[in-house]
Amino acid sequence: MSLAAYCVICCRRVGTSTSPPKSGTRWRDIRNIIKFTGSLILGGSLFLTYEVLALKKAVTLDTQVVEREKMKSYIYVHTVSLDKGENHGIAWQARKELHKAVRKVLATSAKILRNPFADPFSTVDIEDHECAVWLLLRKSKSDDKTTRLEAVQEMSEAHHWHDYQYRLIAQACDPKTLIGLARSKESDLRFFLLPPPLPSLKEDSSTEEELRQLLASLPQTELDECIQYFTSLALSESSQSLAAQKGGLWCFGGNGLPYAESFGEVPSATVEMFCLEAIVKHSEISTHCDKIEANGGLQLLQRLYQLHKDCPKVQRNIMRIIGNMALNEHLHSSIVRSGWVSIMAEAMKSDRIMEASHAARILANLDRETVQEKYQDGVYVLHPQYRTSRPIKADVLFIHGLMGAAFKTWRQQDSEQAVIEKPMEEEDRYTTCWPKTWLAKDCPALRIISVEYDTTLSDWRARCPMERRSLLSISSGIGEVLESPLHSEATNFLGSSELLVLGIGRWFGYHIAWEVFSSKRCCWKPLRSQK
Repeated sequence: MSLAAYCVICCRRVGTSTSPPKSGTRWRDIRNIIKFTGSLILGGSLFLTYEVLALKKAVTLDTQVVEREKMKSYIYVHTVSLDKGENHGIAWQARKELHKAVRKVLATSAKILRNPFADPFSTVDIEDHECAVWLLLRKSKSDDKTTRLEAVQEMSEAHHWHDYQYRLIAQACDPKTLIGLARSKESDLRFFLLPPPLPSLKEDSSTEEELRQLLASLPQTELDECIQYFTSLALSESSQSLAAQKGGLWCFGGNGLPYAESFGEVPSATVEMFCLEAIVKHSEISTHCDKIEANGGLQLLQRLYQLHKDCPKVQRNIMRIIGNMALNEHLHSSIVRSGWVSIMAEAMKSDRIMEASHAARILANLDRETVQEKYQDGVYVLHPQYRTSRPIKADVLFIHGLMGAAFKTWRQQDSEQAVIEKPMEEEDRYTTCWPKTWLAKDCPALRIISVEYDTTLSDWRARCPMERRSLLSISSGIGEVLESPLHSEATNFLGSSELLVLGIGRWFGYHIAWEVFSSKRCCWKPLRSQK
């Protein structure tokens, strides 16, 4: 019995251990399924959320970028300081945040006080080293004239900026500011962009042919007999005919020497010079200046100016044409857009007095901020050629004689060998135009003006066959140049200062001055005659 009972107990134990309860297995499987499903749902949700956000970012336009780039629309590489310590650390970050806070305070106060500074800087994040540049730009566009002039003066005195900052000013400033910088003595040439690319020449064409076409397109009305004569003569000539006529008499005045020989052995340069002489006469008429601009004359003249950098005569006539066109204020925007301001700004800094004086006349006629006068062809301001705040106490007018010229008469000497042999310490004592160099230095409050008129021995017999010039006609022409501004609202510079003083070149110049001013109510007295 005991053995049988023991066997029954053992069998029960074996049965209990080999057959676990079914409910435990079911709950374990459910937990595993829940874990797997939850992980799948959570991962899928995160993946879908990431994809939705990435897609939204890809198709959404940030409108703040447009507002920011309204002021910073110029692509330049910002310079990085060489001192690595400046770009790291709490002090640098604190300084940067402090600058931003100060700018916000200034912008808020300016907006309250209706300061022009408020609008462009209240919503734009500008680096601290760029803030001064944009402040000057905004200041240069102020409605107050004094504020504009101060801004241009501050720009011209800036010599510590990076290249991109000068270029930024050059691209963002208005024409008035650009002209003011060109007429500021200390201005950096990096303020001026290169002229725009010139249009390509037509096929089977040349600058000579383009110039002849420009001359032919000008009206033949409102012309005197001499201008008609010069125009027809220039259009009738060509390189081939000039080569055949090189030993003949075909110049304006018909003097005893062939006109072509004065330009070397290049016939095309001769024709170009001949056409330029005729266009100079046309540019004295306002309506003809409009035609020159409409027919691409500004670009063509710029091409000739670049081609003949070694020919002062060609460049001088080109600048005379641009100076005459600058007398018309409605053409100022076209002259600025064509890049002539940049070219004249460089010419103003030339060591050649004639080149600098022609450039000064062009820029003075373009500058309506500080110059009320308009300088006609043949009137050159030797001093002051740049903007100045010094009041003018007297006008000194130099009129050359029969054998002279606006610059030649007032030179120190002819011999270049003497200049080479001078010691280095005496170089400053030599001058090619003593009124500009010596008189301007001794009397800076003077306005020194030199007047030029056609005069050579051959001009005693008129250059034009239909013209008969006399002392009275020459003096009358000079009087018109000096006292008849193109526009009636422009003030005349004669009599605007306290005193008018005349520098006379020999007997002929004295009598011209007497004829010009004898009927005028001007306070004038002649200087000692130039020998």
